[in-house]
Amino acid sequence: QVQLVESGGGLVRPGESLKLSCAASGRTYSTSVMGWFRQAPGKEREFVASINWNGGSTDYADSVKGRFSISRDNAKNTVSLQMNSLEPEDTAVYYCAARYTDYGGTYSHPHEYNYWGQGTQVTVSS
Repeated sequence: QVQLVESGGGLVRPGESLKLSCAASGRTYSTSVMGWFRQAPGKEREFVASINWNGGSTDYADSVKGRFSISRDNAKNTVSLQMNSLEPEDTAVYYCAARYTDYGGTYSHPHEYNYWGQGTQVTVSS
């Protein structure tokens, strides 16, 4: 059974940075596509970033391009999301997601992922 556990959320001020991490277990991590999504109260879950199996391909939502960076460490079975220049609009629960098929590319829709973490809260407020 695949398990994804996010960490690193918290309360920060606008303009500050935060790094989220997700630890995966239960399946060969290197043959996976990993993604980050977020969901604010009253809104649908939205795509943030995705990275293919070897880190050679990444994709970002327009709203975070240039501010967020996704990376992975296959030796440690982790994926990270470095978030810089945070804005109040980034406030949401952030979820880590994984898929273990067709892992050469990236994916931006929630239904394209099979496994999800429990989420970690990120709040950006002055």
